[in-house]
Amino acid sequence: MCRILVIYHSQTGNTEKMAREVARGADAVDGVSATLLSASAAGIEDLLACDGIVIGSPEYFGYMAGMVKDFFDRTYEPARGRREVFRKPYGVFISAGNDGSGALRSIERICLGYPFKKVLEPLVAVGCVDESVLSRCRELGMTIAAGCEAGIY
Repeated sequence: MCRILVIYHSQTGNTEKMAREVARGADAVDGVSATLLSASAAGIEDLLACDGIVIGSPEYFGYMAGMVKDFFDRTYEPARGRREVFRKPYGVFISAGNDGSGALRSIERICLGYPFKKVLEPLVAVGCVDESVLSRCRELGMTIAAGCEAGIY
């Protein structure tokens, strides 16, 4: 069974809605199971066990959420040099009040350090999280899940 880890932080509920739809999309692919965890609950075991990871964050002051940064801080050293992490496929989704570029840039910079492999264009939702955004989230989840399950990534 292929495993996709979806981690996120949310205060207003927008990023959580997006995360749930990413996981829903991943679960829709045969042979794939999605694990949906808040960034504060996710740890190194979750990261090592997954075949692909999708990271979701709101944009705060032009940066990622502190809890998402905390996840990276807690997992980086234990993950460093581990073959289970090297070039692990990843995707990103951002719920932004501005343009999301600062949050995205900070997440992508850290992902290079692991090093993860970017396999999807990021999804940045500016403003309202409506059905159009949620549909794109499901598609993001399905795409990474199908690629991981097929061994493309």
